[in-house]
Amino acid sequence: MRLTEVATPQQAKEFIEVAVLLNKGNPAWIRPLDKDINDTFNPSKNKTFRHGEAARWVLKDREGKLIGRIAAFVNNKYRTKDDDVPVGGIGFFECINDQEAADILFDVAKHWLLQRGMEAMDGPINFGERDKWWGLVVQGNEIPPLYCMNFNPPYYQQLFETYGFKNFFNQVCFSLKVKERLQQKFYDRHAECAADPGFSSAHIKKNRLSKFASDFTIVYNKAWAGHGGMKQIEEKLVLKMFRAMRPVMDERINWFVYYKNEPVGIFINLPDLNQWFKYLKGKFGFWQKLKFLWLKATKRNNKFTGLVFGVIPEWQGKGVDGYMIVEACKIIQGVYIENGEYKLGRPIYEDYEMQWIGEFNPKMINVAEALGTYRSRMLTTYRYNFDRMKEFKPHPVLV
Repeated sequence: MRLTEVATPQQAKEFIEVAVLLNKGNPAWIRPLDKDINDTFNPSKNKTFRHGEAARWVLKDREGKLIGRIAAFVNNKYRTKDDDVPVGGIGFFECINDQEAADILFDVAKHWLLQRGMEAMDGPINFGERDKWWGLVVQGNEIPPLYCMNFNPPYYQQLFETYGFKNFFNQVCFSLKVKERLQQKFYDRHAECAADPGFSSAHIKKNRLSKFASDFTIVYNKAWAGHGGMKQIEEKLVLKMFRAMRPVMDERINWFVYYKNEPVGIFINLPDLNQWFKYLKGKFGFWQKLKFLWLKATKRNNKFTGLVFGVIPEWQGKGVDGYMIVEACKIIQGVYIENGEYKLGRPIYEDYEMQWIGEFNPKMINVAEALGTYRSRMLTTYRYNFDRMKEFKPHPVLV
């Protein structure tokens, strides 16, 4: 076997091609956009390079056939509150079902990280934010991936665990059929909040993105910053994110709740972009962009995905979550009230799947389960301590 570090444009193409070759016979696989992978390793596109570095390798057999790949990262801002050693990352792992080949890939990443002072490695993770390429699929391998979600065959779990990786935390995705009625308690909570004239709701509007970016920033920083390693987010970054989402944004599925005009809750979703991107074969040049616009205009997308759901701490446990969900369902499910009863109309989507929630966050797990969802897939973030005598500690539970 021959291992090569990616250093040329041709080798970067081979890095992409590994996944194509290994997954071409799998009907559930949706090829990611090449640009999304390449941008991760482009310092002008990925701001994580400001405080980190990354490397990639491809593995070939004796005949020169591509059989594996891996990337390793050092991100100086990556750590959980209980980490007592510097932790690096690995990701974008692809490999044939061969432990020797997998070990070669894991070894080169480990040695690269050791040379940079790391004492453990997590994987598979992203060189950047947790909303992309995070975790190994251990349940639900037969389900097509969401946009920028990892996908792998079941045997990858054995490759990781045989090498010595331990389960650092599980990541659960929850799904439901949109036509299904919510539990009665959500309608009861909605009715209680709706009786208070201080409450109001609104879905996002593309011509007022600055206003909604400001509202999102307020709720996000109150609800998440300082928990589980999450940091404060800047309004200008949120606005940039909203503007990037604008071409694929469905205003009707992004909701904000206010109390006396102050934002207290957010519910952010997107259509499942892979429903369209699966026809582009990884490319997104001029002609593919035209094709995407044609697909978006002519091919109904029947699935949407949850990105962010949260209520600021002082309003948690007071029914605001139920109020926000039912307000959204007035459009998403066509919910209407007749003679004091909540009834379902015609839904605008068929399926809903939330992006993963870490099992270390039991409060959000409970919120997801209370919606009447089922666990559609599970991913695992693994950790490998370079000191094999060091006690392994799983991710701490948030309280």
